[in-house]
Amino acid sequence: MATVYIGLGANIGNREANLRMALHGLTRMARVEAVSSLYQTDPVGSEEQPAFFNAVCRIETGLEPESLLRFLKSLEHEIGRRSGTERWGPRPIDVDILLYDERIVQGAELAVPHPRLGERAFVLVPLAEIGPGVRDPIRNQTIANLAQTIDTSGVRRIKNQGWDGVAGREGRVRL
Repeated sequence: MATVYIGLGANIGNREANLRMALHGLTRMARVEAVSSLYQTDPVGSEEQPAFFNAVCRIETGLEPESLLRFLKSLEHEIGRRSGTERWGPRPIDVDILLYDERIVQGAELAVPHPRLGERAFVLVPLAEIGPGVRDPIRNQTIANLAQTIDTSGVRRIKNQGWDGVAGREGRVRL
């Protein structure tokens, strides 16, 4: 089993419900072990769009990185994301593999750690909350250290851990 950190984001539709659906969907192929607080974040890229809701979760899965990516793309499609939309534009759901154990994956469809992990406050803040001592194997720094090097002014916590209703204190899924 691999320990994987997944980034979740949504900025159209019922953003919180979309993130909950993604977390629930993950339970089909993984065990959700931890979920960060829920954050509202300023959009990156195309600034003229609604604010995002973001969170990060830690899962355990038996899927290899490429198989996990295919599953996540299918999950995004179920929740309403369609291919061919503007890169970094509005979306009902975005689910990204941030870290997969301590592996480095460089493929045509997938790069792990996520290539922009060290630049994105909307990922680093929630990731540092549930995995501060985890190391980025490319930068060889902990997530907590990376999070201290970026501007986090556009990241606002709106709900504490437990908002998701998926990862229980005992590590069991409650829906």
